[in-house]
Amino acid sequence: MANTAQTRSSSSQAVKQNAHNSSQRSTLRTAIKAVRKAIQAGDKAAATTIFQASVSKIDSIADKKIIHKNKAARHKSRLAAALKALSA
Repeated sequence: MANTAQTRSSSSQAVKQNAHNSSQRSTLRTAIKAVRKAIQAGDKAAATTIFQASVSKIDSIADKKIIHKNKAARHKSRLAAALKALSA
């Protein structure tokens, strides 16, 4: 248990921040799944628009340092490759 007012405050801030970051990570996963689902359906036009929105969301979350920028780049690259394979 926190012994000082400062550590109590820090502890409650950490809980709030963890909840916010968890929500953001969930949004990220949902965006990635949406692209994969559109690619699975075979609709290139829909997949492209969803991909563009997802890239924006991925970059936003990486800029906030919720995920590492290299992880964001890896997700974007894999999704782009899957989208490209759909048209081939």
